[in-house]
Amino acid sequence: MSSPTPPAAPPTAPHRVLRVRAGAGRYADDVLAGEEPLQIRAAGPDQQPVDVAVTLRTPGHEAELAVGFLHAEGLLTPADVVEVRLGDPFEVARPDDAVTVHLDRPIDLDALAARRTAATAACGVCGKASIDDVVVRCAPLPDGPVVAWSWLADLTARLRERQTVFAATGGLHAAATATAGGDLEVVREDVGRHNALDAVVGFHLLAGSLPLADRVLVLSGRIGFELVQKAALAGLPVVAAVGAASDLAVRTAAELGVTLVGFLRDGEGTVYTRPERIELPG
Repeated sequence: MSSPTPPAAPPTAPHRVLRVRAGAGRYADDVLAGEEPLQIRAAGPDQQPVDVAVTLRTPGHEAELAVGFLHAEGLLTPADVVEVRLGDPFEVARPDDAVTVHLDRPIDLDALAARRTAATAACGVCGKASIDDVVVRCAPLPDGPVVAWSWLADLTARLRERQTVFAATGGLHAAATATAGGDLEVVREDVGRHNALDAVVGFHLLAGSLPLADRVLVLSGRIGFELVQKAALAGLPVVAAVGAASDLAVRTAAELGVTLVGFLRDGEGTVYTRPERIELPG
């Protein structure tokens, strides 16, 4: 008797949030964009599958994503592809968390090794060779501090004022830390949102101020899984961003004890996790 196949990850996920409008909070149902790691493998004739990369993606069209990724990396041509198989459901949590592209020629291991040494500014997990490498274990953050919505709501607007290179180019992400009093202290810009956050954490590391248990992290874009992971590893208890959070980011924040606030603009925002750290007016 065969075991049931685990369900595929959905492209969206429901989540209960605290919406803040005009200084008042109201709980409501929300829908989050799906985000899951995808392990991409390749195999030639009589070869065992070789791990090529792990990337974070919205679930769906895994075969197309894997083939397109390998083509863009110069690891295959359209004529090389024999078939594409989703991962073994007995080896991974979901059957679509891994995909193997089978080719009619051997994999060039030298080209693959060279690719693994190249860093990418777009995604902090691209290029890692196994899903185990994605999840860095860290203990859940302790309770506190409590931050006032009155100053938290203005952080993304004040971050925008400090994005000097973005003002000239329109093409950079930004990350910053703010003190418990709401003052922006370290702002870094980069073409990669992960790079910007890494630079902020690096500043504090060199200054000897980690963990950042009394700071708030402010982001100029959306909130993905690895940004939450990096924030938790730095001890940052509150993450506030202009954009939306993915479902994997929210699940990770809930597990690691991070307060996650998205859509923070014009005095409004959505609190996805740990709302007890937010002090609303009145």
